[in-house]
Amino acid sequence: MAKIDSRYRKNFGLLLVFLLFVTLLFVISVFFARTITSNFVQTDFNNRKAEVFDETIKDFNEFFQEKIPEVAYYQGFMDSVQAKEFSSTVLRKYPFVQKIEFSDIVFTNIDSAQRQMRIGNFGASSKSSYQYQLSADYRLQSTKQTASGDLSSNEELYSVFLRLCTWLGRDQIDTTKIANTEIYKLFYNIQPGKISYLNIPRMTDILAFRNMMIDANYQKSVYEQDFYVFYILPTKMQVKNKYTNLYEKVSIKPVVDQYVLNEDVYLKTEIALPGALSEYKLQFESSQNHISKEINKKFFPVVIILILIYLILLSLGYLIYRNVLTNNRMYQLQYDFINNLTHEFKTPVSVIKIAGNNIKSAEQLSDGDRAMYGRILDQEADKLNSLMNKLLSFAQIENKSIKFNGEYIDLKEFSQHIFESTRIKYPDLELQTRVRVKDEIYADPVLLTSVFQNLIDNAYKYSSPSKRFLEINVEQTKKNFVILFNDRGIGIDKKEFNSIFKKFYRVKNQFNQQGSIGLGLAFCKEITEFMGGEIKVESELNVGTSFTLVFPTEVKNG
Repeated sequence: MAKIDSRYRKNFGLLLVFLLFVTLLFVISVFFARTITSNFVQTDFNNRKAEVFDETIKDFNEFFQEKIPEVAYYQGFMDSVQAKEFSSTVLRKYPFVQKIEFSDIVFTNIDSAQRQMRIGNFGASSKSSYQYQLSADYRLQSTKQTASGDLSSNEELYSVFLRLCTWLGRDQIDTTKIANTEIYKLFYNIQPGKISYLNIPRMTDILAFRNMMIDANYQKSVYEQDFYVFYILPTKMQVKNKYTNLYEKVSIKPVVDQYVLNEDVYLKTEIALPGALSEYKLQFESSQNHISKEINKKFFPVVIILILIYLILLSLGYLIYRNVLTNNRMYQLQYDFINNLTHEFKTPVSVIKIAGNNIKSAEQLSDGDRAMYGRILDQEADKLNSLMNKLLSFAQIENKSIKFNGEYIDLKEFSQHIFESTRIKYPDLELQTRVRVKDEIYADPVLLTSVFQNLIDNAYKYSSPSKRFLEINVEQTKKNFVILFNDRGIGIDKKEFNSIFKKFYRVKNQFNQQGSIGLGLAFCKEITEFMGGEIKVESELNVGTSFTLVFPTEVKNG
């Protein structure tokens, strides 16, 4: 039959597996978190460019959608002074507008008028033309073009005039309004690097244009219109990089410009510019070092959280490990307690049994033998009774079921009785005493006697025969009674100071292999604190040990 191991199993292997599993899980989590963060940043790099694009062309959109339509407010009656003022504002506010051409156009059906462009009876001619741009020192330069140039060579105006006439020639047109989509088709001509604009006439003027074109007998009329050509240079637009953490460099490059691979560039993306900017693109570049900084910035809080989780798991593992050690220790202490308690009971029981058998088997007992056996039975019964009382008192104190039978005690008389009984009990113990008190202490005499007796027994038990010495000093200070027990025994290691007052704990030494259940000092501490005092210990190995009891001069039992 296999032998069953009844020892407490600590499962350290399981704890080690738990530690390795948690560590492996932490490493894997950090790796995946880093990968996910890296992918997130790279996705952001590709997605956030639209926002930078919108911010960058915001001024251009304002110029195109708000500033250019201001020309229509003049209804074709803008003169050279107003054109100059308007052009100066545009050139200074929008640096990407490099040059502006202004033409004062006349639409008419008069045959005698010079009409460089003509469809049917409807034609157009130029009264004047100017060119505006800023000099290197930001002064406005104004240049007057030919007073009546050949407009057929003006591709921008010819394109707008042709589309307008085509639209006017349709069988049916809406005579109340022009749709927004048709406005852009009719009065704007957008080419890469160039925007042409003819001011939008009133609806009544549009109908007049139609009649002039299709009706030869329509009354002779003249309508003035303003025509602008804005020359755009996209590289002069201000790049507004709102995500400097993602994009190290954002620049405006020609679409046809071949990208030269730079070893420093880790990520690159681009987005085409619209309309008059269409020959250019917005190019985004970042080096690996720049992207790594952003990844680390986002990864840092994630890894901190992972570390906290890892530490929490390790703490749980440590608590489990400590619980295992505590359970093992408690198991061992209880095991030793049962063994020692059994021994403590077994020895006097054996002696009592032997004495009883001797009495039973003896045919005759002399007075001396009877007295001897009586003394033996009495001593062993006292041992059992003392042990039982100690266990019972300890349990009562822990359960708070013991009553405090306090009374005022004369320490001088109380101490002398204990000193005398100690000298009788331990004749080979060198006992030195001193009592200097003037007041009585309020305590339970039975419990206080137990504390004295335990400390005296320990001093005797844990001393070699040649060093059995005990000094007991009982003194009174202003606030406390101080009772000192100083021996020259084997001493206690400082590492064990926090454990010696725990129940079932036994100091491992040659004097403590048998005969102790680990309750003595724990019993002393419980009783001392129960009576409102405290106990302290100082010790040095192979030199001796000092126990100090401190009780207040006025003990109050709550």
